[in-house]
Amino acid sequence: MSTDRIAGFDRELTLGELVRPAERERLAAALAALIGPTVRLTDSHGAEILARGEGRGGDPVALVGELESIGFLSASADTAQVAAAAQLLHMLLRAHARFLMASELHLETVQEDYEELQRKHAALQASEARYRELAEQLEQRVAEQVKTIEAAQRQLYQSEKLASVGQLAAGVAHEINNPIGFIASNISTAQGYVQRLSAFAGRLRATTAAVELQQAWGADDLDFVLQDFAALLAESSEGAARVARIVTDLKGFSRVDQVGAEEADINAVIRQVCNVAAGQVRGRAKLTLQLGTLPRLRCNSAQLGQVFLNLLLNAVDAVTAAGEIRFESDVAEDSIRVRVSDNGRGIAAELLPRIFDPFFTTKAVGSGTGLGLTVSNDIVKAHGGRIEVDSSVGKGSTITVWLPVK
Repeated sequence: MSTDRIAGFDRELTLGELVRPAERERLAAALAALIGPTVRLTDSHGAEILARGEGRGGDPVALVGELESIGFLSASADTAQVAAAAQLLHMLLRAHARFLMASELHLETVQEDYEELQRKHAALQASEARYRELAEQLEQRVAEQVKTIEAAQRQLYQSEKLASVGQLAAGVAHEINNPIGFIASNISTAQGYVQRLSAFAGRLRATTAAVELQQAWGADDLDFVLQDFAALLAESSEGAARVARIVTDLKGFSRVDQVGAEEADINAVIRQVCNVAAGQVRGRAKLTLQLGTLPRLRCNSAQLGQVFLNLLLNAVDAVTAAGEIRFESDVAEDSIRVRVSDNGRGIAAELLPRIFDPFFTTKAVGSGTGLGLTVSNDIVKAHGGRIEVDSSVGKGSTITVWLPVK
């Protein structure tokens, strides 16, 4: 706030301040019309404010302000008229003084408000700068946390994959050991057959008698050897193909870290999972596949394979002897629908809201990680889908996977 405004508000205004130069000529004309052609107005120090006409006029009449005289009015009229004019002028000047003081007060208030707004604006700018800084820091921290979460999620997926592979190991080993065992046995027998054929070849070279050859052929039972040799080779070939299929399916399942999406046949993924887990299912349940015609889906097929494997192994764990497990697939609501049903022990209603929680499991202690359904739910959500669970204690469960067709 300026010094002039402070002074105008804190002290009584002088006559020179009340009667501003631009207004003096008009005031002089008005006074001359009231109290004669000769008019003089001076301040309390005798300085002339305005003058009109010749001479000095009559005796000056004081103009009293709030406390003391602020000037004098003299004119050619008689004293009573000059006093009346002075009283009128005093009233006008007093009203004008109040107007000026109100104006100064208003200006002071506006100035204070303006300065307060400036302070608030500066504070707001500082706050915005701080906010931008915090926002940048928050964005950086969020990015770091996202990286941490993604790394933890990858570790979680890897942990669950290893747990699933470990659970499959015994069954897969059995599936591979069976054909490997009879292939090895067949090869050993075939080696004996080769030795017998070699011995017969020696006799064949040593004699020309047909009777002796026939006797030797019969003694070595070479008719059976030739027949059984062919069967051994066929069985060994089928066993080798079986091992190759198991290895191929296991290799396909192990691609959980596959990067990016690809066009995949979901039915083929289901069959692959069932082949890999055959050793776990055999002897525990009858596995039925009812797979409808499905469109190809752009997805991470290895991750979806892990989902179906988790659901299948959970079903195997839920059933008792002579259990039944059924895989069904079809298209509904513009989505691929895959249902895994079992007639096992089921899940209590109060536990259903928790089945997707990390580390929650209904299995015996030490027999499950509690991550299978958690990881499966995350994978399905990442594909824009959802998992629904319908279960009754003592009747079994049906888990439905919905995968939108993009």
